[in-house]
Amino acid sequence: MNSELLWVLTLLLIAIVLFTTNKVRMDVVALLVIIAFVLSGTLTLSEATVGFSDPNVLLIAALFIIGEGLVRTGVAYQMGDWLVRVAGNSETKMLVWLMLSVAGLGAFMSSTGVVAIFIPVVLSVAARMKTSPGRLMMPLGFAGLISGMMTLVATPPNMVVNSELVREGLRGFDFFSITPIGILVLLAGVVYMLIARRWLGGETQQTVDERYHRTFRDLIRDYKLSGRARRLAIRQNSPLIGHSLDELKLRARYGANVIGIERWRKFRRVMIAATGNIEFQGQDVLLVDMSESDIDLREFCSEQKLEPMVLRGEYFSSQSRDVGMAEISVIPESDLLGQSLRSMKFRTRYSLNVVGIRRGGKALEGKLVDEPLLLGDMLLVIGDWRLVRALKTKTPDFIVLNLPAEVESAAPAASQAPHALFCLALMVGMMLTNEIPNFIAALIACLLMGKFRCIDMESAYRAIHWPSIILIVGMMPFALALQKTGGIELIVRGLMDIAGDLGPKVMLMCLFVLCAVIGLFISNTATAVLMAPIAIAAANQMSVSPLPFAMIIGVAASAAFMTPVSSPVNTLILGPGGYRFADFLKIGIPFTFIVMGISIAIIPVLFPF
Repeated sequence: MNSELLWVLTLLLIAIVLFTTNKVRMDVVALLVIIAFVLSGTLTLSEATVGFSDPNVLLIAALFIIGEGLVRTGVAYQMGDWLVRVAGNSETKMLVWLMLSVAGLGAFMSSTGVVAIFIPVVLSVAARMKTSPGRLMMPLGFAGLISGMMTLVATPPNMVVNSELVREGLRGFDFFSITPIGILVLLAGVVYMLIARRWLGGETQQTVDERYHRTFRDLIRDYKLSGRARRLAIRQNSPLIGHSLDELKLRARYGANVIGIERWRKFRRVMIAATGNIEFQGQDVLLVDMSESDIDLREFCSEQKLEPMVLRGEYFSSQSRDVGMAEISVIPESDLLGQSLRSMKFRTRYSLNVVGIRRGGKALEGKLVDEPLLLGDMLLVIGDWRLVRALKTKTPDFIVLNLPAEVESAAPAASQAPHALFCLALMVGMMLTNEIPNFIAALIACLLMGKFRCIDMESAYRAIHWPSIILIVGMMPFALALQKTGGIELIVRGLMDIAGDLGPKVMLMCLFVLCAVIGLFISNTATAVLMAPIAIAAANQMSVSPLPFAMIIGVAASAAFMTPVSSPVNTLILGPGGYRFADFLKIGIPFTFIVMGISIAIIPVLFPF
């Protein structure tokens, strides 16, 4: 062992200790590693910073943007709705369906991409089920890693191993050669996670925003809105059809304040803003605030040919992704002080409705439209989220005091959901062809999402989780440093001395363990690159088929469960799950041994020695 190798191993140990203690941010540790390698002369500047130009790193950044586009268009939340419908209120069903869905989708596209897409889904589902995200985020990550064992193209290590077989003049694997192993591991993973979730935290995590942001429920209580919401469908013979809100004066005549309209467009129902000049159509469904309790609803529906519809949740809380709320107040210098909502034409000017006014801490009752606004009044407005957000920047007369917590799950580009799905399908299709590099496929999808207005440039840059990117970039030079200093060669020579004469199954176990240990410190793709030729050489030396040896490397490279830096998938779930380095060791080490046992038992059956 030379002095350079000793230095690299020492630096690796220091990094692991810092990761484990969690006293220094992981991305900061990664940057310090780059600095140490360059200043010590172990690596050149270009070698130490090679990760910044690595296509896999760029792919991860692009997939963050794809995931954000699916969130902004509401697709991610629709997936969450599907999971909730299937699982109900059962966390067990949720965990099972989540892992099956992720593993199935990840069989045909990047596991990192699948996990990035499902992270906001899991956060949303955990919030609704009032459970800790940590109880579902680790199963999500494990399912993402297991998806790499489902098909030949599911993860780069599989393709690395296959290409090494072909390069050696051997027949490679078929598309579904690894699938039986993946299915068994997935079933074992589901059972294991049903047991291990008890160690992943059982209390609902509460973020800063959740502690201080009020919710729809809080606003409904404070402004006494309970019992006022109605959902009314316009029949084909209704006199409302063809007329606008301003013409009909429903608020003055019936106390009916239309705050939103559900309308069929392209085979689906969308929410549109209830502006004063919009004309009603047959089959429209009106979201109505009946502010006057003495109005006879039956008489109103009979006269206007309206049909009451089911309204889930209290005061449109179930429509919170489409219908927004905000508390606002008139600024002291505004000319609107002393004016009423009717005289200032509030709805015409801002395309929003005021449904409540609080004065001196108490909600006003009766007709609010003619109430003069006083300094210190708080107004509750409701309408399209896009217009609610616009109040913060485009309205000089009002200050937005509070946006409810539901703003986080609103979909500002919900109408572009079909385009987002098209971009996702196109990306998956291009990745499946194997003719276009994965990063280019993801980049094309990102640009198309921008073109279709699924995401804007500011949101795209904000969507990238830069600490995760820096962490991956900072750890990549370790593979090159170990190669340059002879560390890998030394380990391999020792492996052959120990297991070369103990039979092929023992060698399979040793290769798996070595692959798993190396994968603790470098990416699974780099691990496969280093280990594939070693496995084939070991098979040739033992005069047995190289197929089971190559397959064990592919499986072991995907079994990167033990640390948050061994795979981008683990890095992605680290923050959202609220995990520490030790959590991955505690949950990942036992399951890695389970995967090893399954692999050693089944691989010789599928690929005889």
